[in-house]
Amino acid sequence: MTKTESVLKGKQILAVDDEEDILETIEDILDEVVLDTASDYESASQKIREHKYDLAILDIMGVNGLKLLEESVQRGIPTVMLTAHAINPETLMESIRKGAISYLPKETLAELDALLEDLLGAHQRGEPAWKLLFDKLGDYFDDRFGPDWKEKDKQFWSEFSRTYQIGKGIQERLKHDERILGKGI
Repeated sequence: MTKTESVLKGKQILAVDDEEDILETIEDILDEVVLDTASDYESASQKIREHKYDLAILDIMGVNGLKLLEESVQRGIPTVMLTAHAINPETLMESIRKGAISYLPKETLAELDALLEDLLGAHQRGEPAWKLLFDKLGDYFDDRFGPDWKEKDKQFWSEFSRTYQIGKGIQERLKHDERILGKGI
């Protein structure tokens, strides 16, 4: 049986976090990628403007991650939010609205390579990465936020689950996708 090559192998990835130990951990875990790092908003924003990445991994707190998310989506960079202090339903929804392909708690850092392999693979195949995330981490969010956490924003989550494929975040990313813009869609 032949082993399939990693989706991550050789990918250009930007990781942004204000905690140096987190960046070092990401570097250790993602040993198959070409990793670029930044530890503050300004340098991350400059790198997003000047380089083309296959994926960005953004912390939310300390680096203005939601603003960086807007910038990376504008440049057509699939983006994963990775956070510890901003784990809450509101920030999760904001990440979706702004076009992130995923939202990972830092508690899952040890599984980052496997999660990114699955998420980026799904994204490249045109499959809904968010559905994959909730299939894998739905219990984590239920435990963290409470079993009825989606009830407060029932309309958002109801619409979101019906439109994984064409949700607002995906629509936002598509507006900046060069592969689609050239087709006049």
